[in-house]
Amino acid sequence: MRNKFLLIFLILFVFSCNNKEKEKKTKKKPIKAFTEQYRPQFHFTPKEKWMNDPNGLVYNDGIYHLFYQYYPDDIVWGPMHWGHAISTDMVHWEHKPIALYPDENGLIFSGSAVVDKNNSSGFGKDGEVPLVAIYTYHLMEGEKAGRSDFQTQGIAYSLDNGDTWTKYERNPVIGNDGIRDFRDPKVFWHEESQNWIMALVAGDHAKFYQSKNLKDWKYLSDFGRYQGAHGGVWECPDLFPLGVDGTDEQKWVLLISINPGAPNGGSGTQYFIGEFDGKKFTSDQKDPKWLDYGTDNYAGVTYNNVPNDDRIFIGWMSNWDYARDTPTKKWRSAMTLPRKLALQKHKDEYLLVNYPLPSVEALASSTMVENVTVAAGKSQTLEIDSLNQSKIRLKTASKDLKLIFKNNLDETLELTMDSKSKAFLLNRMNSGQVAFQPEFGNKKHHMPLDFLPDDRYEMDIYLDWSSIEVFIAQGLLVMTDQIFPTEPYNTLIVENNDQEDPVEILTVKHIMSIWQE
Repeated sequence: MRNKFLLIFLILFVFSCNNKEKEKKTKKKPIKAFTEQYRPQFHFTPKEKWMNDPNGLVYNDGIYHLFYQYYPDDIVWGPMHWGHAISTDMVHWEHKPIALYPDENGLIFSGSAVVDKNNSSGFGKDGEVPLVAIYTYHLMEGEKAGRSDFQTQGIAYSLDNGDTWTKYERNPVIGNDGIRDFRDPKVFWHEESQNWIMALVAGDHAKFYQSKNLKDWKYLSDFGRYQGAHGGVWECPDLFPLGVDGTDEQKWVLLISINPGAPNGGSGTQYFIGEFDGKKFTSDQKDPKWLDYGTDNYAGVTYNNVPNDDRIFIGWMSNWDYARDTPTKKWRSAMTLPRKLALQKHKDEYLLVNYPLPSVEALASSTMVENVTVAAGKSQTLEIDSLNQSKIRLKTASKDLKLIFKNNLDETLELTMDSKSKAFLLNRMNSGQVAFQPEFGNKKHHMPLDFLPDDRYEMDIYLDWSSIEVFIAQGLLVMTDQIFPTEPYNTLIVENNDQEDPVEILTVKHIMSIWQE
């Protein structure tokens, strides 16, 4: 009998140990290195050091690739490499080794990547489909010598879905006849003309090229010398077709980043709506339209080869006015939330809408507040921990309201809907650390409300440890800004100054960290 009990005890003990071991393996803990002050908890950041523009955005074999401008030796800009990360859902990221290093042709500046399905480049071997990266070489020695031809275009290829890369032995594939700012190639396959098309920027305008094999390029046309915003250098072009929601109509969209010259200062992204016939992009648009009115969404481009032809955008969440000075220690810079682009027509205007992917929404795990109504002419104060890792959704027809995020140090971040000026205002002047650079906290940021719906609209606010992204009317109006509160916000004050319409706080949800081990 004693032996029988001993046997049962041993079985239960082993079972218990196995369960504990299994729990150890399955229970995920936050990565300690990713809990530093201001480290975003649901935005992409490098493990360490400096990052800027997203590069080489491409989907292949179930993997979203994010390459990016990277300097591995410091948290300020330096000799550029291509960093690399991968994801299956665009929210959880795996850091990979550096993809491209500088060489005798120069530093590795921004560019794009394509899946060469028909092996037009000839780089594919034994049935392997090559990924081909197209990027700008920046020869520092040439720039220092006062030359204007120090930027050229090169290519590299990968036969293992981006893990390793081989540079083309005859680089550069496009030389330079003396254009000082000649960079940031975005390449895509144009089915109608059966050509690869490249959009490239040249100082104050865009240039277009075509190729059959990604190696030999023919110049096609220019666009933009006398259209759009010209307060600074044009950068990071992107050209793609989009259907107009609710219609059979299709238009072409050209993204152009500009620095300086954005509506609230420094860096920003404008766009043009028009037509592309395989050789020339045309648009009757004279004035700039802006993808995002915040100061911290720059150099964004879209993914190639995405299933269902979805157009997924991601941008660098910073601004050259202060990018080198933000108060982080181990790393510097983050990417925006990934957003799906759509084209809509409002009041006879074509407008580019951008709104977070459903996989971002899925991170909002637990509800902290729901169904709170603030009546017309009233205000309400909500005490909520972890506001700096949350999603707030409200619905209203009010055109006069204020949202105030506050912490125990009386630091405040204010969002204001103002009917008199017909503007949405973001005030980060007292939001936390702002004195590290004069341009960061010197004024309120302004977004016109020309296309705000007359009736009820939704506002979605994503608040992370060092950023806020506001999406009004499902991304019709968007504002992205960095913030650096000394401690997290824990109070939300809702002031409804409209005399007729209530404000409904539908939900405040906690967002799970993407950094787990």
